[in-house]
Amino acid sequence: MSGASSSTWRNWAGNVTARPVREVSPASAAELADAVRRAAEDGLKVKAVGTGHSFTTAAATDGVLIRPDLLTGIREIDRTGMTVTVEAGTPLKRLNAVLAREGLSLTNMGDIMEQTVAGATSTGTHGTGRESASIAAQITALELVTADGSLLKCSAEENPDVFAAARIGLGALGVVSAITFAVEPEFLLTAREEPMAFDKVTSEFEALHAENEHFEFYWFPHTGNCNTKRNNRSAGPAAPPGRVSGWIEDEFMSNGLFQVVCSLGRAVPATIPAIAKVSSRALSARTYTDIPYKVFTSPRRVRFVEMEYAVPREAVVAALREVRALVERSNLRVSFPVEVRTAPADDIALSTASGRDTAYIAVHMYKGTPYQAYFTAVERIMTAHGGRPHWGKVHTRDAEYFAEAYPRFGEFTALRDRLDPDRLFGNAYLRRVLGD
Repeated sequence: MSGASSSTWRNWAGNVTARPVREVSPASAAELADAVRRAAEDGLKVKAVGTGHSFTTAAATDGVLIRPDLLTGIREIDRTGMTVTVEAGTPLKRLNAVLAREGLSLTNMGDIMEQTVAGATSTGTHGTGRESASIAAQITALELVTADGSLLKCSAEENPDVFAAARIGLGALGVVSAITFAVEPEFLLTAREEPMAFDKVTSEFEALHAENEHFEFYWFPHTGNCNTKRNNRSAGPAAPPGRVSGWIEDEFMSNGLFQVVCSLGRAVPATIPAIAKVSSRALSARTYTDIPYKVFTSPRRVRFVEMEYAVPREAVVAALREVRALVERSNLRVSFPVEVRTAPADDIALSTASGRDTAYIAVHMYKGTPYQAYFTAVERIMTAHGGRPHWGKVHTRDAEYFAEAYPRFGEFTALRDRLDPDRLFGNAYLRRVLGD
């Protein structure tokens, strides 16, 4: 386990920095527990960091920063129970690759796989699904190091009160050391991507959601154009995108050309509406069939800052129409599409889908572009609809708001009081969103 005095830590988007007193890279749960105990003895706060894909200061600390680099790998694949247990620092892309080799898969996942399993689940990372929920909702057991340095295991049967909260724990209850996920035999998904008019998507949204296992769409601000994506299970055969056409769509269009377009828009904001009209028509319809992670996820090389709100599913169309009206009547210039996804209700205390069928509206701004005016105006719309912000994305909400937004908020904070009474795992972000 390394433990040197550290340099500045930065997140992926570059909007968060931290200067911890020391960084530690434990290679086992025992080394992690030792690092936590030592920090407590030295009077230092402790935060674990993943790959920095959060846009908030959730993982920032001026105390001890736990790096996940060595706490990786597959502990066990249980084919009888159909679970996989992995170390907390394992990147999702590595987990997906191992599962694919074993003929297994997660049921659902988000649209990128760079994050660690603990980082992704602790902040509530999700994809889109009619019946299948967030990555955290696929957890069947969890192991974490608590403030006294002990190893606590939880599941629906063992410490169920901790399990109900710790699957999306925000790093407030302890440092996750290992996660057990439910898996299933690998299956094929057919993806159908198709441009569609904004008015058509929004008027037919409930039908599109009901008819597809995984439905999402992107609206291009300053236009009436959307791109839709429907993923459904398929009997096969596999028919992945052609090497050339796949590169054109996923690399050249979605990353290379998009990077150029965003850079131009940042330099000359007045060009954005015209560019949006062209680029929103550039994507053509396509259908392909592949194993799940190759359909759910895609490379994201253009850096941005993001805010995402979860609203009751029945409110999403009204909220999105208000966002469109906002953009049209303002002088905002937005080069990034607005993403809409769904999730079924789940039973995790601080899940954005806790207790209600949910839809998500995500807004983005290209890295280095002022985003506050846009995000503030969108946030006003989302909170009026009872929205819950993604824990790892930009927002301004506080504990008073969350106590109203989450029926089980008090259950989570009471558990935190029990497990971490001295706030060893605290930081400024948790003080704001959970109170003290």
